[in-house]
Amino acid sequence: MGLRCPRDASALVVGQEHGIEVDRCGQCGGAWYEDDELAALESTVVDDEHRLGTIDFARRESELQCPVCAAPMRAFNYRAYNLELDACPEMHGFWLDAGESARVRDVMKERVRGLRRSHSAQRAWHRAKGGDAGGVIDTLKDLFRRR
Repeated sequence: MGLRCPRDASALVVGQEHGIEVDRCGQCGGAWYEDDELAALESTVVDDEHRLGTIDFARRESELQCPVCAAPMRAFNYRAYNLELDACPEMHGFWLDAGESARVRDVMKERVRGLRRSHSAQRAWHRAKGGDAGGVIDTLKDLFRRR
C-alpha cells in the first residue's frame, strides 16, 4: 500500500516539484518531502553554506500523522519564519501544504539576502575604522592613552 495524504487520506502519487521527485496529493496539493528532498528544495536557491543552521523553531504537536509510520507529527516554524511545516519525529520527512515549497524557497532567498547585508555591513564597519590598525577608532584610543 502506498503513502496517504495526512490531510485528506488521498493516495499520494510521485510527481515533480521544483525538479525534485516528491509524493504529492492530487486533492489538497500538499507534498511529502523526505529529509534529503527538503534539503534538495533549499539547494534549488542557495548553496550548502547558506543552508547551515537549525530549521525547526517553536515545536509543537501537529494534528497530522506521518504517512510513513503513522506517528503524530510535530509542527514547527521553519527557520524561525512565519511558515509552519510538519515533520515526522522519526525523521521520515516533512509535510508541506500547497504553496509551502515556494515559501521555503522564498525564505532561503531572504536568508541569503540577510546574510549578504550582514557581511556588507561588517566590511563597511571594518573600512570605517580603517582596517586592522590606524583607523579613526584606533587613533582616538591612542590619543587618550597618551594622556
